[in-house]
Amino acid sequence: RGCQVKMNIERNIDELRERVAKSAAKSGRKPEDIQVVAVCKTVGVDEVIRAYNAGMIDFGENRAQDFLKKYENLADYNLNWHFIGHLQRNKVKYIVDKVKLIHSVDSIRLAKEIDIQARKIGKPVDCLLQLNVSGEEQKYGMDPEMIYEFLEEVSKMEYVRIKGLMTMAPCECPEKELRKIFSRTHEIYVDISKNSMHNINMDYLSMGMSNDFEIAIEEGANMIRVGSSIFN
Repeated sequence: RGCQVKMNIERNIDELRERVAKSAAKSGRKPEDIQVVAVCKTVGVDEVIRAYNAGMIDFGENRAQDFLKKYENLADYNLNWHFIGHLQRNKVKYIVDKVKLIHSVDSIRLAKEIDIQARKIGKPVDCLLQLNVSGEEQKYGMDPEMIYEFLEEVSKMEYVRIKGLMTMAPCECPEKELRKIFSRTHEIYVDISKNSMHNINMDYLSMGMSNDFEIAIEEGANMIRVGSSIFN
């Protein structure tokens, strides 16, 4: 079975690259303009290693406990770790020194805690502001109306660097609605990038998962978070 899984993962990654390249071309970009984060929350260390050997470098976890376990077990590999799930403030201290990017900053309180913990290790932490553009009550993320108030606060912090935006679309969502959510997030991303603010750069627009990443890329995403399209 192990060999079969390996073949599937490698084949899946090849297919994923082709799909990313097609979507990138539709939006006038190159495949290398799109960063793929392999979401490994449903798989073990062996599968992560297989994906890494097939060329994946960026991996995403959404629970601090699972992340720490994998981080420890994969310490010998040169992986970029992304924290993509809802982050509780009491877990910040365990991950700040280990992640390349936190995708899910959705409140001033969380940003302040990251700033405090990052100050302790003397290293700024790159983060994305998570937006709830769809307005779903059960989704985490900041109301777009609150963005500039948030950015103004963060611009005063020394150890939090906002590097872009992240959003999640509803699971069962018609294409028209998806495009609306993604294009709205892209508009906000472009608007913010026109403003010069300390600690705020719009480098990454993280949106799109296995079921909708092609549409997300067409609407401007330059980072996608893909799990089942790889580990299936």
